[in-house]
Amino acid sequence: MAPVPSAEGLKINWVNYKTGIRDLHFKMQADEQCASIAIVMTHAAIAKQETCYKQFLQVKNLLQAALQEDWQWALQVPDEYNKTVSRIYQLLPAVNIFKKNDWPAIITFLKPRIIALDAFWTEVKDGFDTA
Repeated sequence: MAPVPSAEGLKINWVNYKTGIRDLHFKMQADEQCASIAIVMTHAAIAKQETCYKQFLQVKNLLQAALQEDWQWALQVPDEYNKTVSRIYQLLPAVNIFKKNDWPAIITFLKPRIIALDAFWTEVKDGFDTA
């Protein structure tokens, strides 16, 4: 992915995507059970987390248009560390990052989605409340 520029034509670290908003992350993950991509809201103040989630709901149609698919929406759920987070995500089940034969499917799943997420974010980020 390194040679692929962002929607703004800039060099970007796709794995450690910077949204520019504290406690708002775009995460890609692959393990021995599945691959996933998510928008994760980790604000410690639950009210701020809910506000951010509601902002995404307001632009849901734009998000779906950019991604060309529906994603799962989860408000205030525990993460793997039992911390309350909200997320918007998509899963690719039954792949294993340790099986080389699964790598093409994982890459094919993650790459177009993170590129679409970047294009979406470039369009809407200025409208998000960062306070």
